[in-house]
Amino acid sequence: MSCHPRVTEWTRAIQAHLPHLSKPQATVLALSSLGMVLARSCALTAVSAFLATWLGRKEQTVRQQLREFCYEATPKRGAARCALAVEPCFVPLLAWVVGQWEGTQLALALDATILGTRFTVLALSVVYRGCAIPVAWTVLPATAKHAWRRERTRRARPARSWTSRPSSPSKRGRGVPPACGW
Repeated sequence: MSCHPRVTEWTRAIQAHLPHLSKPQATVLALSSLGMVLARSCALTAVSAFLATWLGRKEQTVRQQLREFCYEATPKRGAARCALAVEPCFVPLLAWVVGQWEGTQLALALDATILGTRFTVLALSVVYRGCAIPVAWTVLPATAKHAWRRERTRRARPARSWTSRPSSPSKRGRGVPPACGW
């Protein structure tokens, strides 16, 4: 399938920073994230409509491709479909964000967002200029009672493993301040 040069360029950047993703996974992640930025929305309908127009594809085809990206392996169409394991993305994603960092201090936020009666999203984000960039998350059923401490500790683990290094490979000599409260 031919793609727009910007999608190809962004796919290469994703593959460089998240090398464990397959090429199809990196491509759909590139389409999805680039579509969100260009459509200025994270709504599936807005993103798929924008991408369909921009790439000259059918809107429902793009929408289904983006939807299936989030599915577990069994509901996906096709024989060789697999689910995307997000946890292996957390440390490389944090390293990518911190690699672009120009400051000497790093602000992290742990947030619980309840989405109606369906889900609670517990997210660890890097805070930059008033914007939270999620780098690790977990989705829990909203109505079930749950021990949050264990989940909070699991979400903080990528940041802890990254910030405990004396200096990150992409920030030679500068490093991330070790005093992050853990």
